[in-house]
Amino acid sequence: MPFPVLILASVFALIAIRQVGSVRLEIWQIMTGGAVAVLAAGSISPGDALASIDADVMFFLFGMFVVGRALEASGYLSHLSYHYFRRSTTRNGLLLLILFGAGFASAFLMNDTLAIIGTPVVLLLAKKHEMRPTMLLLALCIAVTTGSVLSPIGNPQNLLIALHGGIVDPFVTFFQWLFVPTVLNLLLAFWMLRRYYPDDFHAAELKHSQEPIHDHHLALLSRLSLQMIVALVAIKVLGVAFGWSFELPLTVIALASALPVLLGTRQRWQILRRIDWPTLAFFAAMFMLMESVWETGFFQDLMRRWDVRLVAVESVLSVSVLLSQAISNVPLVALVQPLLLSAGGGERELMALAAGSTIAGNVFILGAASNIIVIQNAERRSHATVTFWEFAKIGVPLTIAQTAVYWGWMGLW
Repeated sequence: MPFPVLILASVFALIAIRQVGSVRLEIWQIMTGGAVAVLAAGSISPGDALASIDADVMFFLFGMFVVGRALEASGYLSHLSYHYFRRSTTRNGLLLLILFGAGFASAFLMNDTLAIIGTPVVLLLAKKHEMRPTMLLLALCIAVTTGSVLSPIGNPQNLLIALHGGIVDPFVTFFQWLFVPTVLNLLLAFWMLRRYYPDDFHAAELKHSQEPIHDHHLALLSRLSLQMIVALVAIKVLGVAFGWSFELPLTVIALASALPVLLGTRQRWQILRRIDWPTLAFFAAMFMLMESVWETGFFQDLMRRWDVRLVAVESVLSVSVLLSQAISNVPLVALVQPLLLSAGGGERELMALAAGSTIAGNVFILGAASNIIVIQNAERRSHATVTFWEFAKIGVPLTIAQTAVYWGWMGLW
């Protein structure tokens, strides 16, 4: 087995354990260690390692971290969450609002955006209503992953399929194939979370209280940034739907939306110091490690050796769910999509690829970037976390069931 693949397996094992002797390791430290190992061994050159870091992803996350931090520091995020969640009087209602609110919003604001904004919100809700933070953090992770399936801009792998899959009207196509099963899968997540965490759903009525805005000037700037994100995403959606020729990359949306905060407040350096730098380090290291794994050709050879029949929906779903755990969902789509199209796959198979590569993020913590953002954000802000095994205990059976739902729905067409 190639050295980078062994290192990848070691990274998975360490993230599952999170402990070496008396030292407790953070996820970003483990991934950084993996990147350093393949660099030191010469499995990837320094030049290739730097080139592998996706600048668009890094700048997108940076811009959204700035906006998210300003929203939280000003108190405006708590203000917004009160107005949204005050309609829930029971814990069942609260969980449904998290799952469907974060799920549908992630389809149009992208899953990583909702992971950044949503983490402090669910931590506040857990504290206010004496609920287990782990359960609400899991709900957020599952919601933003599952919800992002139903839109071509919900996540990077869907965007890749929409741009290079020959789909004439991506928004209509994704909606037709994926809306109904995605709604069913969000309800399935609700049922499973209720089943695994019954103690959090006692009958006492929820009482909501409005949090004060701490800094009205920063709140005004934060609101402007949030409005810019929504407006620019809407323009992007319309541009894709109507075939407009101009490009509006997500990176530009994130950085432009961060400008009111960076230029309009004297607290800019304090905000910059307190954004989630460890998560940015995690992503840089992950790109390096995954590129070294990719260059070995190990998983590409595996697919050829197994002679995977990609024109069957069940094959596309199972391959995308399983291989996404090893090489991440975006590289997986980059590998499988041309093979699928050359084998005669059409809309049905492309939608199966979108669904499988996305819900793969519900299996393990490393399956989706949004999971890492949520968990590292939570660990940095409080003692709350989700362990590898807690995630997998729900994630594995949930993903199996969700895959069956997509398979069954696509079989009806």
